[in-house]
Amino acid sequence: MSPAKVISDSPPTLELFPHIHDDPSTLSHSLDPFTITTSTGFLPYLTSPTTLPHAFKPLMSLLDRLPVVKQNGSPGLLATYELGPAVLELPDLTDEVDKLVTPDGKLDLYNIMAVFRDYSFVASSYLLEPCWENWCKNPDGGYGLGRELLPKAVARPLYRCAKILDIPPFMSYAASYALFNYTLEDSSKGLVYSNLRLVRGFERGLDPRSSEAGFILTHIDMVKDTPGLISGALQVIDTIQQGGPRSTVNDGFREILASMEKIEAGMEDMWANSKPSEYLSFRVFIFGITSQSMFPNGVIYDGVENNHPLHFRGESGANDSIIPLLDHLLQIPMPNTPLTKILHEFRAYRPLPHRTFLAHIRTKAEELGVRDFALKDTETVILFLRTLNHVRSFRWRHWLFAREYIIRRTPHPTATGGSPIVTWLPNQLSAVMDMMISIYDEVLAPLKAQGTGDYDGSRQKLVEPMMELVRDQKEKLAKEVEKWCKERGV
Repeated sequence: MSPAKVISDSPPTLELFPHIHDDPSTLSHSLDPFTITTSTGFLPYLTSPTTLPHAFKPLMSLLDRLPVVKQNGSPGLLATYELGPAVLELPDLTDEVDKLVTPDGKLDLYNIMAVFRDYSFVASSYLLEPCWENWCKNPDGGYGLGRELLPKAVARPLYRCAKILDIPPFMSYAASYALFNYTLEDSSKGLVYSNLRLVRGFERGLDPRSSEAGFILTHIDMVKDTPGLISGALQVIDTIQQGGPRSTVNDGFREILASMEKIEAGMEDMWANSKPSEYLSFRVFIFGITSQSMFPNGVIYDGVENNHPLHFRGESGANDSIIPLLDHLLQIPMPNTPLTKILHEFRAYRPLPHRTFLAHIRTKAEELGVRDFALKDTETVILFLRTLNHVRSFRWRHWLFAREYIIRRTPHPTATGGSPIVTWLPNQLSAVMDMMISIYDEVLAPLKAQGTGDYDGSRQKLVEPMMELVRDQKEKLAKEVEKWCKERGV
């Protein structure tokens, strides 16, 4: 196979991401905890701390008392709807944030991220406590209204941490709720699911057998298998850019496929780890403060931005970086709709290193024409289609989760991130199905009709059932969305 033409002389990946191949244990705490390496993938390079520096002892004390069920099994402040007064007793520790430095005098982003996580748990608990009380006392009556003022002692340090980390000052999927919120029961056993524990929880999450813990830890279990996505994507991009052999590009796609098999196997465990009937309970605490009926006017962060109301999207698994990485690498075109605009807004809620890496992959894939490169060879196009199929199956499973955990159980029209619960996921799912059908019709269908050797019986056995499933699911999805929209008057 002749080498590809060198298309670009822009800086190689290593110059843009100098730590990408580093041993995570050697990285300084002055680096963002989500600095990406090929051995940790999209997880933090170091497990998050379970305690905070001494100056934040009042915050730690409050967090210990906060959950519905505390670590020792007794009722916490949220169980009796008494968190509000306790939050008002917190001192303002904003000045202590800038004192968190590494031995060489740089800001300690590792510990600042932990402080951010913990203040975001307090902020969401405080703002949504009235909604939790309403839901507990009358689940069919909706959530009511949340609190519209975040006290200065929470608002200011949360905002300061967010400024340093370059993320919105609100609970997010990676920096707060999930990826920086786990520890290991036994460090020698590593990242096996049974060894994972939450650092913080709202309801019963400190019990690893709870549905709240299962919901979050399943995400950790999935993201632990992302190193192969990082290295595979880089192999595809860098090989095309450097004019390397097509076989090396194909190997990059194979590494991605192997990782996605593991990720989706972990994703399927969600059904067993977190019961659909119990999800709505702890879900109350992860709503955002924009596009939600509970916060029609946003929230004032006392002492921040001249006390103008602020609006932030809530925690959402849609902020994970797995599928966005593949969206960008495979150049999946999204429809020009308001739903896609929400998809773009979610980008800001990812950690800065994730945003930077995803933007790099998006830019390089467009510049190098990864899709066009793949379509010029039968073996590559089949690997490309199989990778697209993982995006489809991942999004299809996400749709099934949304349907069974949420849509069938509550009339609330918006997801925690503020997107329309019925139509948002199908927007992206339909896009990848359309792309798969288009590529098949453009490249493989003519080869099948011609009976050429490149698309022989073994390859057809791999592709044809996959495409039949895509067409069936596309039709089924359209009918389901129409049904739910009609029932809800959307």
